[in-house]
Amino acid sequence: MQITQPLHTALLVSDLEKAEHFYGQILKLPKAERSRNFPGTWYQVSNFQIHLIVSSEIIPDLVNLEKLGRNRHLAFAVSDLDAAKTQLLNNNCQIQMSASGRAALFTQDPDGNIIELSQHSGI
Repeated sequence: MQITQPLHTALLVSDLEKAEHFYGQILKLPKAERSRNFPGTWYQVSNFQIHLIVSSEIIPDLVNLEKLGRNRHLAFAVSDLDAAKTQLLNNNCQIQMSASGRAALFTQDPDGNIIELSQHSGI
């Protein structure tokens, strides 16, 4: 077997409207076409998608509250971490800077899914 590229990740959300606000308005991700007939929204990030799937039961699974990066998380590269930090704080999102000292921060969506934003000038 040879895996050739990532395709998508699926995240469970309890309130699609709140999740769409976070991913679409705060993180500024563009919606992707979606032809499924169950509640959810897809977002496009380069050649990768995030599938938000509505679930009536979200089970929190944080194992380390002090260091969010040591929990399950989804990571994105950003070109300007300070701008990302400002955008999150202006939208009342809690952030946690990377404990390692690298240029990265962690935040959570309305359902507690952890998102890492890491400074990268190019990938």
